[in-house]
Amino acid sequence: MTRRALVTGGSGAIGAAICKHLGAAGMEVLVHGHRNLDAAQAVADAIVAAGGIARTVAFDVTDGAQSEAVLQVLVDAGPIDVLVNNAGLHDDAPFPGMRRDQWERVIDVSLNGFYNVTRPLVMPMVRARWGRIVSVTSVTGQIGNRGQANYAAAKGAIHAATKTLALELASRGVTVNAVAPGLIATPMSEATFDRAAIERLVPMQRAGTPAEVADLVAFLASDQAAYITGQVIGINGGMA
Repeated sequence: MTRRALVTGGSGAIGAAICKHLGAAGMEVLVHGHRNLDAAQAVADAIVAAGGIARTVAFDVTDGAQSEAVLQVLVDAGPIDVLVNNAGLHDDAPFPGMRRDQWERVIDVSLNGFYNVTRPLVMPMVRARWGRIVSVTSVTGQIGNRGQANYAAAKGAIHAATKTLALELASRGVTVNAVAPGLIATPMSEATFDRAAIERLVPMQRAGTPAEVADLVAFLASDQAAYITGQVIGINGGMA
């Protein structure tokens, strides 16, 4: 039986790498997008061109009712066995000058998005007695970062939710883990961190790659990771 995987935020560099890795592993991949649907479609097309199965799905993870309605249609068509919560965004500012809308927007996408997407898919996984929930967070949620109190709060809260949900589902064949990347070579990070900054911040003195993050996520989504749950696994070159 072909397993189905939903990857939120599947159009970005890390999301695309995860989608392609899961597709190469033989899963049917649902590539989620919201504002970047063309990019999400390009990821799905690349998976299909490589011999895999993929299609896009569009909804706003901050809209609970819309998310639930779309996810119900997807579940009615067949189980979603693997969920990768990857949707997220930055809106940075020093905390004393952080506007309310900056705080709420980041929390809404990352943390409320985690709830809106994960909750409707939990009981179908429980009934199937098999499921994998992996959330892509950040080293910022572990060690903090100047100007990112909103982002750190959201990602740290997902770490706590991951551990709690893992306890609730451990006896039901469903694992729940988080992957916390550090500096990863994406267009966003390359515009922010030069070589000297990376060497100063990262003990390995290089940025990680989206493919390295995807390798870890794909392992946690596999049968081989059946005894790993409730973990926040750093992939950060020694930053934490």
